[in-house]
Amino acid sequence: MREQFKVLQKNIIYVDSACMSLRPDCVINKIKEYYEEYPVCAGRSNHKLANTLVTEVLRARKLIQKLLNAKSEKEIIFTKNTTEGLNLVANSFKLEEGDAVLITEKEHNSNLVPWLKLKEKGIQLIIQKLNDDGTFNLAEYKTTLENNPNIKLVSFHHASNIDGVIIPAKEIIQIAHKSGIKVLLDAAQSLPHITVDVKKLDVDFLAFSGHKMMGPSGIGVLYGKTEELNKLDPFLVGGETVTDTTHDSVSYEQVPEKFEAGLQNYAGIVGLGEAAKFLMKTNPDKIHKHEVSLNKILTERLKDRVTLIGPEDPELRGGIFNFYIENIDMHNFSSILDSKANIATRSGQHCVHSYYNAKNLPVSTRISLYIYNTEEEVNKIVDEVEKVIELLS
Repeated sequence: MREQFKVLQKNIIYVDSACMSLRPDCVINKIKEYYEEYPVCAGRSNHKLANTLVTEVLRARKLIQKLLNAKSEKEIIFTKNTTEGLNLVANSFKLEEGDAVLITEKEHNSNLVPWLKLKEKGIQLIIQKLNDDGTFNLAEYKTTLENNPNIKLVSFHHASNIDGVIIPAKEIIQIAHKSGIKVLLDAAQSLPHITVDVKKLDVDFLAFSGHKMMGPSGIGVLYGKTEELNKLDPFLVGGETVTDTTHDSVSYEQVPEKFEAGLQNYAGIVGLGEAAKFLMKTNPDKIHKHEVSLNKILTERLKDRVTLIGPEDPELRGGIFNFYIENIDMHNFSSILDSKANIATRSGQHCVHSYYNAKNLPVSTRISLYIYNTEEEVNKIVDEVEKVIELLS
């Protein structure tokens, strides 16, 4: 497995996969195939190269459909990333002045800022509080919905990039649907690590990025139920989104083309399809089990040396070990791990400034594990973390 990730041969311990995962050879080769064999535009030209690309794009859609267990490949809309998918729904979902959107207090900026911007149009934003350890409270959630009948959309992270906690999405969706409320899931941090079945979840919309699931950067997906996508207004419009225009009228394409404006990231699309194939072959649930086994080592060896963000039980955090140490600059801490031991982590507020500010949390260092990390690496990380603690203390 590790041999397929060439950068690991450079004596690097890469534990920043929650930010961006590494890519296996098959994904890189598929991108290379596009540029070498059919480096053209799909859908606009009528020649063999273009027709080959049309076939490859459809193949990628169907692979992602299979990964999600969606009803149709037409429910797969290609975007730049999770952020664009969330913005597409925020700008296209029919919300009126006085309507409300519910998010949690632990959302990535991508699932906070689009809704904050809608407040300018009279849309209310309601923040769902979580348990002290960051886990989800279904009873509090039910109360929130009962007390706020103007909520029209629930938009939650499926798994947190701060602490790895996975919310009880199926129950959350069932409760929302009983009140006629639609649900959007940010699956950027869940899809690479666990099986996500949109039929079983019965989710209305779901967004994710290629670069966190061993795919290319600059490509992502918005999934939506066919009937829900058909209710959305076009967001970005122009070439490829229309069937005909006059100087004062326009006829739009059907879903999904209706939402895929302009020339697409074709290398990204075919690479993402290959990443979906690789992920299915690898089995996300096995990946999660592997990550938890490594996180148990980190937790057992370091829990008394650092302050952990999130629940202590690694079963609840998957592959995330996010921590800080009182009176130590965690940016400096991460830099020393990198310069002295070739260990790539991430330090900061992890694009969830609002949660850090609300909880008065300091900057933290996040270790995020994935399929290519090993027990040997994790034990080396612990040894080096202990050395840096001693150095900076």
